[in-house]
Amino acid sequence: MPGPTEATVGGVPVFLGGPRQRAVLALLLMGRGQVVPVDRLVDVLWPDTPTRRALASLHPCLSHLRRVLEPGRPPRSASELLVSLPPGYAVRLPVQAVDAWRFEAAVLEARNAPPADAHRRLTEALGWWRGPAYQEWADQEWAVTEVARLGELRSVAGESAVASGLRAGLPAEVLPAAAELVHTDPLREEGWRLLALAQWDLRIRTRAAGPDPSATAAGTSALAVAAGLALVHPNPLGEARMADQAMAALRIG
Repeated sequence: MPGPTEATVGGVPVFLGGPRQRAVLALLLMGRGQVVPVDRLVDVLWPDTPTRRALASLHPCLSHLRRVLEPGRPPRSASELLVSLPPGYAVRLPVQAVDAWRFEAAVLEARNAPPADAHRRLTEALGWWRGPAYQEWADQEWAVTEVARLGELRSVAGESAVASGLRAGLPAEVLPAAAELVHTDPLREEGWRLLALAQWDLRIRTRAAGPDPSATAAGTSALAVAAGLALVHPNPLGEARMADQAMAALRIG
């Protein structure tokens, strides 16, 4: 869930319930289709509650989620979305129905796509993010591992989008994104490297083709970001020279 834990049914937003119901759904979604044991659900969400009372609280949460997410399901019929499977429960949804799942699938698909297609797919997928993964639970111990995994995947996807754009010959288009990588996480070396490559490529192409107003504007914007970061966030890996070269390469025209 790249952002808040929300859901729609038939394109219409639905009320998932209170924090406890949303946490149950988040835990099941983090299982990525695998069975999440009842013991884990209880230990995480009702850590100080006797097991019998915790189970008595868990079952109404699941019933509510099933009613909300499957409004057309006949009474007393088995759920096809939140299924009961020993030793717990699992979510059965297509990959495209869960933002976090479809984002991961898009990143994997882009790895084998031609550069221009990979850049387009990754840029689109990055646009699905509306905040930190599982934003509501990002600081909870039970969510930290999955939040960190998806956050790293998002960073890698951003870098791959810039890299594939450069391979596709789109330096002016990816230059702002490369600058944003450095702005978002100045401690990642790859962002600085891609920014330098984008600036260098744009400079070479601009000199060969003559001044391009759009390229110059993009370069000026990225230069401002990079210059500010060079002052506020010096490269911790001792590569200030890389930032200097990147900014020098941006002086185009």
